[in-house]
Amino acid sequence: MGEGKKGSSFIKQAAILAAASMIVRFIGFLYRVPMTAIIGDSGNAIYSAGYQVYNFLLILSSAGLPAAIGKMVSERLALKQYRNAHKVFQVSMTFSSVLGFIFMVLLALLAKPVAVNICKIPDAYYTLLTLAPTIFIVGIMSVYRGYFQGMKNMVPTAFSQIVEQLFNAVFSVLLAYLLIDKSVALSAAGGTAGTGIGALAGLLIMVFVYWLNSGSIKKRNRRPVNGYEIESSGEILKILLFTAVPIIIGTAIYSITNLVDMSMVMSRLLESGAFTVHEAETLYGQLQGKYVVLTTLPVAISTSIATAAVPNIAASRALRDRRGVERKINMAIKISMVISVPAAIGMAVLSDQILLMLFPTVPEGGELLRIGSISIIFLALSQIVTGTLQGIGRVRIPAINAFFGAVTKIIFNYVLIIIPAINVKGAVISTIACYVVASILNLRALMKITRMRLKLMDLIFKPVIASAVMGAACYGTYKGMFLLLHRNTLSTLIAVAVSMVVYFFVMLFIKGILKEDIYMLPGGRKIASVCEKFSLL
Repeated sequence: MGEGKKGSSFIKQAAILAAASMIVRFIGFLYRVPMTAIIGDSGNAIYSAGYQVYNFLLILSSAGLPAAIGKMVSERLALKQYRNAHKVFQVSMTFSSVLGFIFMVLLALLAKPVAVNICKIPDAYYTLLTLAPTIFIVGIMSVYRGYFQGMKNMVPTAFSQIVEQLFNAVFSVLLAYLLIDKSVALSAAGGTAGTGIGALAGLLIMVFVYWLNSGSIKKRNRRPVNGYEIESSGEILKILLFTAVPIIIGTAIYSITNLVDMSMVMSRLLESGAFTVHEAETLYGQLQGKYVVLTTLPVAISTSIATAAVPNIAASRALRDRRGVERKINMAIKISMVISVPAAIGMAVLSDQILLMLFPTVPEGGELLRIGSISIIFLALSQIVTGTLQGIGRVRIPAINAFFGAVTKIIFNYVLIIIPAINVKGAVISTIACYVVASILNLRALMKITRMRLKLMDLIFKPVIASAVMGAACYGTYKGMFLLLHRNTLSTLIAVAVSMVVYFFVMLFIKGILKEDIYMLPGGRKIASVCEKFSLL
């Protein structure tokens, strides 16, 4: 019973973050649709170019902090070292504030040369300027989020993410609309300004939640120190850097691949002699504004599971609970694959229809989505295994494997994009290759370190079988509905709904989903009893 409760708690934490991530991504779609209508594919190129540079600097300043802080806090709380857990928060706040301020100033001062020499899009200067303050804001917010994640309380992070995205959506569209008469470049910068406003709203939520919990935190910190020593600020900072830096490097390498795309896609397309500057910007806008945005949606669930896995696995490891560590690793990988595999197949089958539904005025880019949807599976696998490796303290391995993936991507980019018939699709193919290499190397390392057997039939092959049946049902349903209704959006939504039902029933039939898996879900016992009533379990 205890094992079940622990597993259920882990899944509920992941479910909270996953639900928030899906809401955030959905809101993101809602505002990117009018944004794309306002600024077009060329405006998307300007917006994305500035955002990629900002994202890289954000990763360098704070990306590894939530996972590192969460891991350190959860380990100390598991051992009842309450004062040390809170000291991690205090030291991290000072470190993140200083680092975030430095990167904010650097981006503001170097915005023009970065836009010209790195982005290859001079108009990205304005987006870089508007994004500079956001680095400082997000750095502080990441410390609060990591602290609460370490306490295995995902609600503050989830709620702040939703509030952040709501403000982001409203102000991005509003400012883009108000500035479009000035120029496309200023309109795109207005869209990125909404990112900063949203981040400030999310930070205020986290500060408020911390204030609400400050009484219980102070009471816990006043408990007598029994059996442990208070760590010095220097010791904590050393451990923080030792934990965070490899995570930052690994994440930064993936971000560098996006910067590589930004620079190589533009330059290699122009070197091919087959495209004008405007055509190259349009293709890059389709890559970043459509392919990347859509394929990262289902991966948000894997990201949430990985976020919840790090402190949970770290706590089990601190308590030397080997069975708990293995159970959580298998559970995390299985959930990730059960969701990402059908998402990849479904997106491949309905690529053109999804783009027409979401971007009716500029629906181009379906081939990118059709070819690149497979990257969803390997990106999800890479992220979830990265999270488990971080949870067991092997934070350097994902960084090393990310480097090999990035090198693979650069080689594929260089060779493929310059071929006019392949063009920007080369960046999609290279992305797939990058995550295939990284995920296989990560998985191999995890199996070697833990000496655990992964049930590949349950984790991968059964979701693939069910997804193949689902894909056929999805395609047939859409064709039938469109012949009947002659409406793309309605036919697409019906096909998606039917596909989800088909996938669930096939997974039950081939025992890809078991009663124990359903029990782990919120309200799982009720769902299981209904399935049993209809002899599905």
